[in-house]
Amino acid sequence: MPDSKSKEAAPAPDAQAAPLEKPLREVHWLLPQRVRQLERFGLSTVGDLLTHFPRRYEDRRQFDSFPRDESEKPVCVCGLVTKTAAKRFGGWRRMFEVTLTDAREESTHAFTGSLVCRWFNVHFVQKMIATGHRLVVYGRPKRRGKQIVIDHPEFEVVENDEEVSIHLKRIVPIHPATEGITSRMLRSWIYRLLQELPPGAGIESPLPSTLAQLSYPDALRGVHFPEDNDALEAARRELVLAEFFEMQLYVAARRAETVTRPGEPHCGPGRLLEKLHDALPFPLTGAQKRAIEEIRADLATSRPMNRLLHGDVGSGKTLVALSAMLLAVEAGFQAALMAPTQILADQHFLNFKRLLEPLGVRVALRTGARQEDTALPLFDEQAWTAAIRDEDNQRRAGLLKQRDDEPQILVGTHALLYEGVRFSRLGLAVIDEQHKFGVMQRAALMRQPVMPDVLVMTATPIPRTLTMTVFGDLDVSTLDELPANRGRIVTAARDASKLPDAIAFIQKHLAEGRQVYVVYPLIEESAKLEAKAAAAEYEKWKTAFAPYRCELLHGRIAPDEKDAIMERFRKNESQVLVATTVIEVGIDVPNATIMLIENAERFGLAQLHQLRGRVGRGQHKSYCILIHNADTPEGLEKMKTLEATCDGFEIAEADLRLRGPGDLLGTAQSGLPPLKLGDVIADAQLMRMARKAATAIFASDPHLAKPEHRRFKKMLAEQRKLILSQVS
Repeated sequence: MPDSKSKEAAPAPDAQAAPLEKPLREVHWLLPQRVRQLERFGLSTVGDLLTHFPRRYEDRRQFDSFPRDESEKPVCVCGLVTKTAAKRFGGWRRMFEVTLTDAREESTHAFTGSLVCRWFNVHFVQKMIATGHRLVVYGRPKRRGKQIVIDHPEFEVVENDEEVSIHLKRIVPIHPATEGITSRMLRSWIYRLLQELPPGAGIESPLPSTLAQLSYPDALRGVHFPEDNDALEAARRELVLAEFFEMQLYVAARRAETVTRPGEPHCGPGRLLEKLHDALPFPLTGAQKRAIEEIRADLATSRPMNRLLHGDVGSGKTLVALSAMLLAVEAGFQAALMAPTQILADQHFLNFKRLLEPLGVRVALRTGARQEDTALPLFDEQAWTAAIRDEDNQRRAGLLKQRDDEPQILVGTHALLYEGVRFSRLGLAVIDEQHKFGVMQRAALMRQPVMPDVLVMTATPIPRTLTMTVFGDLDVSTLDELPANRGRIVTAARDASKLPDAIAFIQKHLAEGRQVYVVYPLIEESAKLEAKAAAAEYEKWKTAFAPYRCELLHGRIAPDEKDAIMERFRKNESQVLVATTVIEVGIDVPNATIMLIENAERFGLAQLHQLRGRVGRGQHKSYCILIHNADTPEGLEKMKTLEATCDGFEIAEADLRLRGPGDLLGTAQSGLPPLKLGDVIADAQLMRMARKAATAIFASDPHLAKPEHRRFKKMLAEQRKLILSQVS
C-alpha cells in the first residue's frame, strides 16, 4: 500500500450531514482530481465511498515484534528507516532496499536486529521513502542469508500530522486502493465523512426492526473504525445481514412475480411419456423418477413453474427434461429447449428426433447457422390476448389449436431469442446449462402473452448455500444418482514431465478400439499466457497417434464443419479429437474412454469435472489424465480433489471453498444486487435469517406497500426497467 501524505485532509467538517446519495463532486473538501480518480474506481457518491469496505485490518494498538526468522504468516511492524539504497541487477532491473529498526514506543530494544524491505522495478517507491521516516509495513518475512527480508510489502509512511490518531494506536482498516489513491487517503476521507454524519442522520437501515441491532450509521462507523474486535464483529454482522436481506428481497420479489403472472396447466395424461420410458434400453433412476413427478405436479397447476433441475455429470437430466416436454406436448402445447452452443443444440435435436419420431412427435431446430423442418408461424398476439380473456375454454382451445405441420418441440440456441422466432402456443421452456445464460435471456424466453412453465438445468451441482441466493426464486429438483450402466472413471494428475508415459498409455487403448479427447485451454498460442494451444499442438498429436485419425475442434471452426467433425467422431471414423472447452457440455460418445487435459491448472475445478464427464458415458472403464504445472497450494489442492472423488456435489462444495462465490454470484448472470461484504459460505447462518425475514414480509405483504420498504420498491422498479430494456 504505497502512500504519500494526504493533502486533502484539512478543513473542518461540514455542519450539515451528507446523505448517501450525495455526489462526491459536491463534497467541497475533495479536490476535483481526487473525485475523478474515485469515479474511475467506481465510487461516485458518499454512499459508494462509505460502503467501500476494508479488505483487512491491522491492529496498530500493538505492533508485532520484529521477526527473527521467516514465517508463513504475515507480520505488521512499525520501524524507523535507517538506510535506503537503490541497486541495479541483471542489466536493466532495479531494486529499492530499505533497512528498518524497531520504532515501537514500548520497545525495550532487547532485540537490536533489523528488517530489510525490498521493491523490484517499482520506481515510485524510492520517491516516497527517506531515511528518518517512520514506516508501517505488512508482509511475509523470509530469510535471505543472514538477513530477514520482506519483498514488496504493503507500507504506509507515518506522518506527524493532525491525522495520526486515525492511522495509529487503533484497529486500522486497510481499504482496497487504486492508482493514485492509497489506502491511507481512503481511510482519511471515510473517517471524515463518518464524522459528518450526525446522530439521527436520516439514513434508514434496510433491515426490518426485528433484525436490526444497530443504526446504519453506527454500523458503518463500526466496520471502518472499530473500537475493538467485538464492535467490529457486531458492525459487520449488521451490514452483512442488510446485504443479504436486500438480496433475499429481490429473490422473494422474483418468486412473487412469477406466482402472480397469468399461467395455465400444461400437463397431458402421460401416455407419450409411458411409451418413451418403455422404449428405453435402461430403467430410470429413483432420482429421475422423483424429479419427473415433481415437474409433473408443477405442470398440472395454473401457477407457472419455475424450477431448477441440477445433478452430476451423466445423471440423466436431458431425459427428465424430455419427459417434461412430452407432457406439455400431449396437453396441446409447444415446448422449447435452449442450449448454449451449436454443437449441444445439434446433439439434442438429433437425439430427440431419434427418440420421438416413433412416437409421431415433430421436432425442429433453430440456431444461428441452421434451421431444420417447418418454419414456425408468427403467433397472433391480439387473438391470443383475446383468447386469454375469454373464459370459454372450448373457444380458446379451438383458436389456439396447433397446425399439423407445426413443430411440437423446438431445439435451439440464443437464436430462439433473437432470430425472430415466435411460438404459437409455448407451454414449457427448458434452458440447458443455465449458467451460460443471463437472467435477462431467461426473462426474454419467458416473455410470452401467457407465461410458460420454465425448467432450467445445470450439470454443475449447486451447493445449498447458493440455492438460497442465485436460485432462491426457483424450486429445486436434485438428481443425486447415476445410471447403473455408467463406466468408472479413474483420474490421475501428473506433472508435465510424465506426458510421454501418458502418450504410451493412450496408444495402447487406441489399439483396443477406444477413442480419445485431448483438451487445451487455448485455441492459439498467446504471448500473454504460458499455456499450450490446441491448434499449435494438433500436428504433434497427428504424428504421435498415427495411423489413427486425429481431428481438431474449436469455437472458430464453421458450424457445418463442426457438425461434420463431431459426426465422424461419433461414428468412430476419427479416433482422437483435439479440442478446446467447446466439448465441455453435452457431448456423448460412449466409445470415448480417455481424456487428456493439458495445462489442467488453467481450468476451474468445476470445469475440469465437466470436461471429465465426457468420458465414462458407456460401460467401459474410462480415464482422465490431468497434465499440469501446478505449483501453488490452491492448484495442487484442485488436482488432489479431482483424483479423490468423482462426486459432483463434493466437487461443487470444494470449488466454492477454493474460488469463493464471486463467479457464481455475478450480477450480470443472476440479476441480484452485488455483495460487497458478505460471504455466502462463512455467513450462511445470516443468509438463512435474511431469507426467513424476506419470505415472511412477502407472505404478509406481497406488494411491499409498507412505507419502510420504499427504498426496496425503488430498486425493484429499476431492476424491472433494466430487464425490459434488455429483452425488448
